[in-house]
Amino acid sequence: MVNWQVTATTIYCDAVDDEVTLMVNKDGSRKCTGYDKYHQPGKEASKLLVKKGKKINRKLECEGLECYRVMQYQEKLFAEETTGE
Repeated sequence: MVNWQVTATTIYCDAVDDEVTLMVNKDGSRKCTGYDKYHQPGKEASKLLVKKGKKINRKLECEGLECYRVMQYQEKLFAEETTGE
């Protein structure tokens, strides 16, 4: 990934039972659309998490930008950059 600035991927996040987009910038900063929506959810998003959680019988909540999904994606990108894949 020569000369890249930002890259993104969409994954299923089981922490919030939804698809989210993970973005990583070349400078190492990260962003997750799930974090934006679910980390400090408003009234509607909070209701949605509770409703989905009841269906699957567990509590749903965003784990923040330090969650393993974001970190694994970032590590994968920087590993590919050093190996030249």
